[in-house]
Amino acid sequence: MTKKSATPADGQQPEALATFAASARNQGKKPGDIGLNATAETAPLPTSSKKKADAATKVLREGVLGTDQGAEEAVDRLPDRTRSS
Repeated sequence: MTKKSATPADGQQPEALATFAASARNQGKKPGDIGLNATAETAPLPTSSKKKADAATKVLREGVLGTDQGAEEAVDRLPDRTRSS
């Protein structure tokens, strides 16, 4: 029986923003180690589906209603890979 590695990237696709950030750090070219499978650096960040849905709802409501619905604060509570890059 073969044991699979237990990295957070197993079976995951790379996150788009992580790929863009890696390309920006590599003079605008996608690094060779980024392919169809995520690495530990490009794996999706664990995030609560409820928090994502809440932020998305507030963003959409602000767009429709044209008034502050707390979208910026809700989005700021989500993990952001670009802040640590």
